Amino acid sequence: MRTKWVKSLGRAVLDVLLPPQCLLCEQVVEAPGQFCVECFCEVSFVSAPFCPRCAVPLAYANQAIHGVCPRCATAPPVWRQARAALRYDAQSKRLILPFKHADRTDLAGPLAAMMVRAGADVLAGADLLVPVPLHPSRLRARRYNQAVLLARQIARRTHVELFPDALVRLRATAPLGELGAVARAEAVAHLFAPRRGAGMRLAGQNVVLIDDVLTSGATATECCLALQAAGAAQVDLLVAARVPDPRLR
Repeated sequence: MRTKWVKSLGRAVLDVLLPPQCLLCEQVVEAPGQFCVECFCEVSFVSAPFCPRCAVPLAYANQAIHGVCPRCATAPPVWRQARAALRYDAQSKRLILPFKHADRTDLAGPLAAMMVRAGADVLAGADLLVPVPLHPSRLRARRYNQAVLLARQIARRTHVELFPDALVRLRATAPLGELGAVARAEAVAHLFAPRRGAGMRLAGQNVVLIDDVLTSGATATECCLALQAAGAAQVDLLVAARVPDPRLR
């Protein structure tokens, strides 16, 4: 009880000296990890209607075919379901890019909180959280894996077990950001494998794969195939942001 009181007092003093600011601007907010009213109104959260298989936002509910987007209706992904917290647009990039490339690791907590809300249904049945791995050379350059930071924060909020090194990245690849869907798929083909001995922990488990951004799904596909080959019963996908499909505007 005394420890909680001391922590509360420390937080109150800190808020007076350094008032919490909006995640996207310098406006003072009530608590850390919040948006101000103006920024909140500009953030695009992924909410219905969206495709439950790939989390892509839909402009209208009638764009769905048998409950899923046209792409998933014709070529279903290898994972079971996907959820995303944010639409990947100009506003969400102001969170994702500094988090991913500019050492803003403090954004992991707020992003994870949004992901927990967006993925509550898939997390409810999860046994393990598995982040998409970085190649060791990329990890040394960046000093942290953003997917691991997100997964760790989600694990703290949900008490779902974290398996941070379930997968390994077998080779380094060039950044995928400017590649189209076909080139992405070729670049990441057979790129991931379960870590030696991971099959014992993955067998029969419901896994939620964690990543920062879902674009074409090529990386997630290869990760899911590796998890399924290791014996995972089912794999769902949870990401901080989803790139919209321009054909569904």
